[in-house]
Amino acid sequence: MSRLLELCECSSGFMASCPDYKNSSLVIFGAPMDFTVSFRPGSRSGPQAIRLASPGLEEHSLYSGKDLRDVSFYDAGDVLLPLGNVGRSLDLVEEATATILDDKKIPLLLGGEHLVSLGAMRAAAQRFPNLAVIHFDAHADLRTDYMGEANSHAAVMRRAFDDLGVELFQYGIRSATAEETAFAKQHTHFYPFHVSAPLKETLALLKGRPIYVSIDIDVVDPAYAPGTGTPEPGGITSAELLDSLALLSQLNVVAMDLVEVSPAYDPAGITAMLAAKAVREMILSFAK
Repeated sequence: MSRLLELCECSSGFMASCPDYKNSSLVIFGAPMDFTVSFRPGSRSGPQAIRLASPGLEEHSLYSGKDLRDVSFYDAGDVLLPLGNVGRSLDLVEEATATILDDKKIPLLLGGEHLVSLGAMRAAAQRFPNLAVIHFDAHADLRTDYMGEANSHAAVMRRAFDDLGVELFQYGIRSATAEETAFAKQHTHFYPFHVSAPLKETLALLKGRPIYVSIDIDVVDPAYAPGTGTPEPGGITSAELLDSLALLSQLNVVAMDLVEVSPAYDPAGITAMLAAKAVREMILSFAK
């Protein structure tokens, strides 16, 4: 716990988070980084925007029938990242995730750009053999590099596949290069355009395995979630996202993230509110 406090700075916590780390089964922390974004920056403000939106929700969920006040989860704040230093930032995210996992708790990482997920996936892959990654996104993120940079938010799932050897299950993808598409069809479980229906069909393949869940908010259509750096028309509805999250409760999820909320592009704050609601459902599915 002391090391986590050294890595993170306190912030306004997520609604109903408790001050007791020791007895919490799930730990939220943020990674405010947007160093490799390829279109619009600003996702470094995402973690705090999600927290600030959360009091607009009810603690009780009609989706799960559960209440945040009945579970124990801790918000550690945001990891202190060295501005512009991608490699060191990923190492710090990995260390924070490892600390939480070694304390037998579930980490829930708030981004930040999608590359921050790589640090968390590194920690999870080291501790859970046969790790599968469930990836909700508008983009395949399977480039070998972006403009010569291998550590890019556009290449995060390729890094996970090549460097960590995880099995990828990708849902909702509607934007990819021809090379990414060919790679996905050969090497990943690739389900473009939709999330809920193909997830239902693949639950049997995933049950019993350790699962890392990575959710890029741009899997949702920009009509529902405009506050993101690379909006892509043709996405799922906010209702489908929440339905899909309910399905995940059937799985052995060991770590999670929600990334790419960029509040500057959404003055009404509906993207941060959707993200906060998704986080609420993730907490209620896995915290005890």
